Amino acid sequence: MSASDREVARPTLRLRGLLGLAEPILITGGRAVSDYREAFVGIDVAKLKNAIAIADGGRNGEVRYFGEVEASDAGMRRVIQRVAAKFDHVHFCYEAGPTGYGLYRLIRSLGHDCTVVAPSLIPRKPGDRVKTNRRDALSLARLLRAGELTAVWVPDEGHEAMRDLVRARAAAVETLRVHRQQISAFMLKHGRIYPRKKGWTMRYLRWLQEQQFDHPAHQIALQEMVEEVRISKERVERLEGVIAEFVAAWSLAPIVRALQTLRGVDLIVAVTFATEVGDVRRFENPRQLMGYPGLVPEERSTGEKVRRSGITKAGNGRVRHMLVESAWTYRHPPKVGAKKLYRLEQAPPKVREIAWKAQTRLTSRYRMLSGRGKRTTVVCTAIARELAGFMWAVAREAQPSPS
Repeated sequence: MSASDREVARPTLRLRGLLGLAEPILITGGRAVSDYREAFVGIDVAKLKNAIAIADGGRNGEVRYFGEVEASDAGMRRVIQRVAAKFDHVHFCYEAGPTGYGLYRLIRSLGHDCTVVAPSLIPRKPGDRVKTNRRDALSLARLLRAGELTAVWVPDEGHEAMRDLVRARAAAVETLRVHRQQISAFMLKHGRIYPRKKGWTMRYLRWLQEQQFDHPAHQIALQEMVEEVRISKERVERLEGVIAEFVAAWSLAPIVRALQTLRGVDLIVAVTFATEVGDVRRFENPRQLMGYPGLVPEERSTGEKVRRSGITKAGNGRVRHMLVESAWTYRHPPKVGAKKLYRLEQAPPKVREIAWKAQTRLTSRYRMLSGRGKRTTVVCTAIARELAGFMWAVAREAQPSPS
């Protein structure tokens, strides 16, 4: 190292403050570290315009409102480049919502850090009753600088496409349920009671076609509602076929196949779990995954008093619904059926071991809780919580190694 280089790398002292205290300022490459500028940008996204606020680095840095800009890619690209040119490093954030992850991918493509924030976990003052785009952007910038925001997991484009497909199937199932409910209400209103217990079978549909009404308007209304049920059912079956087709070439196909070794977990449940949860490696232990769909109990404890109530339901409702539905199958004794036997033969030995352990434990726990007089809904919720832990173990075992 030459003498000039040693002189540049040597810490220099600058007098700061009225008391004449010396503060060491490291000079590297001819530039002081104190000149390093960092900014935290909060974006309140909307359909047409985005509100932007900037917080300078440091505890006492200035927080100022930048303004509203056009929400298009071209408009945001210009603003991002304009803000980034004034700082050495810029952090961006915005709330997850209906606008999707396009802005996140744009910011990342420009080489900057971006955080998509969970809206339900943003700290808010109880007495703050004013909410505007400007105030939201300023609050996001301030909280991002303080490290008080919780990020959501952002899927890649292929994963997001599969998730949209699974959610489209869930919407079709909900539409089918509504149309069936309309027919049930219509028949009850006219005093037509189906003589058997199980409905919506071929026998039930024939019974509907045999019903006769005095007024032709009632007959037409019933036929239209039956036709809506038929169309909705065909839509659900068509979407399920497409899901099965695309899963084969999906990156998380090994996880989907491994999850189907568990009792009560079919293709739709496994795909829903994989699309909604995503990368299971982000959960360090199964208890964290149990809390993701809101299956852990609420707790309000203070001192020596421990008070727990029902589950929080603060999480992904789609995963919670699927897990509770799957938990009903554990009321039967442990057994491997023909379909599960085929799945188990294709699975690795470790996955087969976890699947059988889950079946024996959860069926035993179902019997134990039911024997104590617990309500069936409470029992299924407890089984669903533990089932999430076993699904975490299976998914971790079958998770493809990151490239």
